[in-house]
Amino acid sequence: MKQKQSDFTIGYLSERTDCNIETIRYYERIGIMPSPPRSNGGRRIYQHDHIKRLMFIRRSRELGFSIAEIRALLSLVDEGSYSCGEIQTLTIEHIKNIKNKIADLKKLEKMLSRIASQCKGDDIPECPIIDALFED
Repeated sequence: MKQKQSDFTIGYLSERTDCNIETIRYYERIGIMPSPPRSNGGRRIYQHDHIKRLMFIRRSRELGFSIAEIRALLSLVDEGSYSCGEIQTLTIEHIKNIKNKIADLKKLEKMLSRIASQCKGDDIPECPIIDALFED
């Protein structure tokens, strides 16, 4: 396969998208990044569409979307049959998950703060934090 000027190596794709090469390969293995064609020498050949898709995946991950959620979004995009309402529904569900995680983290913070406040921080081997971690 003859390489065109618009073709990129995985190194360039990694640099351009600020995404680790192994992560790109992982995304290909799990099917959210299409496997690129290969040169006669077996090297992956990427095009601009790969950059756009990887940026979509990367940005989605930054916003906390799971791989399953990204797969669902990309499935709708790939089919070309999505509506703004469908995307909004997936996003609202994601927001609910974020709010639940925030609530859980606030509970965790409160519990750890309570335990830490019971610790005198001195040099004795008795520690209420350790005791709390050993509780049933």
